[in-house]
Amino acid sequence: MQDVADRAGVSLTTVSFVVNGTKPVAERTRQRVQTAMADLGYRRNVVARALASRHSRIVALVFPALEHRLSATALSIVTAAASAATGRGFNVVLWPVAGADQLEDYVSGGLVDGVLLMEVTADDPRIAVLERRGVPFGLIGRTREPDGLSYVDMDFDAMVTTGLDHLVDLGHRRIGLLIGDLDSPSWAGYGPITRTEAAYRAEADRRDLDAVVVRAAQDPRSGHRAADELLADHPDVTAVLALNEAALPGFVNGLLAAGRAVPDDVSVLGIASSVEAIATADPPVSAVVAPGPELGRRSLEALVDRLTEPSTPPLQLLLGGELRPAGSTAAPR
Repeated sequence: MQDVADRAGVSLTTVSFVVNGTKPVAERTRQRVQTAMADLGYRRNVVARALASRHSRIVALVFPALEHRLSATALSIVTAAASAATGRGFNVVLWPVAGADQLEDYVSGGLVDGVLLMEVTADDPRIAVLERRGVPFGLIGRTREPDGLSYVDMDFDAMVTTGLDHLVDLGHRRIGLLIGDLDSPSWAGYGPITRTEAAYRAEADRRDLDAVVVRAAQDPRSGHRAADELLADHPDVTAVLALNEAALPGFVNGLLAAGRAVPDDVSVLGIASSVEAIATADPPVSAVVAPGPELGRRSLEALVDRLTEPSTPPLQLLLGGELRPAGSTAAPR
């Protein structure tokens, strides 16, 4: 740093301000310092700064990537969080961590200032690890009993209501639900699936509709099998809500392969689907679009606020989705 200061003709303190962003520096001075850094091959040492300040200014996004598919919605959350972190002077790392034991190994090194947990389950064991370690954290999703926890989650009840309103307004009365399969241990207690099914059953009962639920693992082939199952057991269903972004293309293909036109014979409406998923399907899928970017941004900002000022109260926020009709929904024949 002294070499940089000598070359730029400024004080060592000014170089520190530029490197660490702790105080404003005149733009011309900043450019001189940055030019001197480039000429001398000087690079910021994040680890050294973390050791000196006891803060790494790094937030970890914990996603069980080896067990859950990193969908377009999940990717939009990650990229939005990373962008928001940059604006607040933080960096984001993605940890493909599955269980609580593995997470404990990661956080014990003190590399990150805080953690955002993704793919939250009803009784998520990872929370106990972070609480025991004293690591500040937030949830993208929520547990069964989220009192006192900071979370930003999708409002699945509202999105189911929006989807059913759209289909009922078109004239549908036999409306099914395609959701993920909870039988796999890696999906046990997964909040979006359980909340969506509960909301669908409650709304179907309120509207005097028969509840029809089909499940599929999170992949296109399972979606194709789910379409076969639906048509075999409930051939009179004329519309389907689908909370299973990975299985959705296979489900639509299964309907088409069975001779059912979409939307003429069966309308399909995605719930919490990404813009990318609905745009690439054939036909394009109507959907209540997931607020992925806002989830990422708001959760990251809430965690940084608490890191900056520990007395900041936890944020508990539910975000709804926007209905985007496309080619897969229409009035029943």
